[in-house]
Amino acid sequence: MPATDQDLVARWRDEPAPLLPLLHAFHARDGYLSDDALRAVSKGLRIPLADLYGTVTFYHHFSRVEGGRERPRVCTGPICRLNGADELLRQLPGATAMPCSGRCDEPVSVLRGDSYLLGAAGGETSEQPPPLPPVNPEGLDECCFAHIREEGRATLAGYRATGGYRALERAVREMSPADVLDVIDRSGLAGRGGAGFPTGRKWRAVAEAPGDPKTIVCNADEGEPGCFKDRVLMDRDPHAVLEGMALAAYATGAPRGFLYLRYEYPHTERILERALAEATAAGLLGEGILGTDFTFRVYVRRGAGAYICGEETSLLNSLEGKHPFPRNRPPYPVTHGFEDLPTVVNNVETLACAPAIVARGADWYRGLGRGDHAGTKIISLSGDVQRPGNYEVPIGLPLPTLLDEWAGGPRPGRTLQAVTMAGLSGGFVRDLDVTLDEPALRARGTFLGAGGIMAFDDTRDIVDLARQAMSFFAHESCGKCFPCRIGTQRLTERLSGEAGPLDADTWKAEVHDIGHTMAAVSACGLGVAAPLVTESLLRDFPAEVDAHLEARRSSR
Repeated sequence: MPATDQDLVARWRDEPAPLLPLLHAFHARDGYLSDDALRAVSKGLRIPLADLYGTVTFYHHFSRVEGGRERPRVCTGPICRLNGADELLRQLPGATAMPCSGRCDEPVSVLRGDSYLLGAAGGETSEQPPPLPPVNPEGLDECCFAHIREEGRATLAGYRATGGYRALERAVREMSPADVLDVIDRSGLAGRGGAGFPTGRKWRAVAEAPGDPKTIVCNADEGEPGCFKDRVLMDRDPHAVLEGMALAAYATGAPRGFLYLRYEYPHTERILERALAEATAAGLLGEGILGTDFTFRVYVRRGAGAYICGEETSLLNSLEGKHPFPRNRPPYPVTHGFEDLPTVVNNVETLACAPAIVARGADWYRGLGRGDHAGTKIISLSGDVQRPGNYEVPIGLPLPTLLDEWAGGPRPGRTLQAVTMAGLSGGFVRDLDVTLDEPALRARGTFLGAGGIMAFDDTRDIVDLARQAMSFFAHESCGKCFPCRIGTQRLTERLSGEAGPLDADTWKAEVHDIGHTMAAVSACGLGVAAPLVTESLLRDFPAEVDAHLEARRSSR
């Protein structure tokens, strides 16, 4: 028999961060969130019903319509759209659109319930892991991908066969927490989720901050269009992520951790739960790890679809069962994070790097980069190249090397006119003669960020691609601050032709002014990054903008 409302509430009420798993339990049982379910959750967790309703309706994937959970959702991210998503959306009965689902290397993706559909027909389901990362043609040493292609790597036995958990064993038996902090610090590892903050400095700040219990949060809410690297790590190498979390916990003194997983990765949740059970049963997580007094428990918490939850303070509010608005900073999560206590928030890739660094040393990791740059970066490459996929590149690798030599270049007879950087957040880049490192990219008015690169050839309408990008940001703006909430809408209107002047100089000045205001006073990174789309359009594609405006004038 299905669990009763009281059974579900009792199951989750006393668990850490209970709201999301409880809502998912009702959603899975009933196929939607009914009024009765919300009342039961409100009463059980003592959340005012109005607050709960506002939170639930903020997320994209919690359906309030009976049967809504099983309706097909078609990815309308940039790459899926180039491959027929809009047509598929019209063909599938009852289908609705969803933002980029993190499968840009396998377009077009359709999610139904907790399964992905194969092909356009939408009848057969697939739980196949993501494609293996291509082996780089230069035979360069890798950090995260060094063993990911090994058979059985996702199991505990497969992970340990290639040295898995030796870093954790070494840390708890031979090293002090300060030693671990020192290795991570000297390695030069920086956040691989977008911000690029030095990882060792973040861990040290949490270790030294007053207040207990401390918390480790793995940000696996990979919502940036064009990014799909975290999924391949979690699906094919989940124990590396868990070991990285455990090393962070040992270094900082944190007894608890959360892995916040994006909704669109249902199969990944099952893989992570299996890996977590394996590691706990083997004494590698949980209480008394490896026979010591070190205790660290990890909980998987699945989001419900909201791009803004990739921002660390929105994610923390989501975990706590609050409306997932970004928090004002300072204070920062290192002192006032989960439950206002010291918290490390790191991206999947960042944490997956840690075991290899502790095992092989700081100098080894620093030596993986080009020139003075430390380490590697996983690039999710998609779009108009012949071999899309995830590539682990040395920081400082020339972009043309990745595009032309590693990924095979554009389709036959075509040339690349632009790539995006940082998914969509870095805008468009026309001059591809640049190296993949933050100083070089910042000098071009963009940044590497989470490492999503979408390539577009000379058949694509760059102004329309910019419109799609800005429409995405407008849809995903949380609405907390008006510069972002209004600015993304106004820029979308101007790119679509719904509003704005027809005179080219006036149009460009107005678009620049809106973007400048957004970047200066928005509350979080979404409002700061979105104007890079239009700024890059004005900077690198003035002729295309002029032609677009001339076509608008001629049609009136």
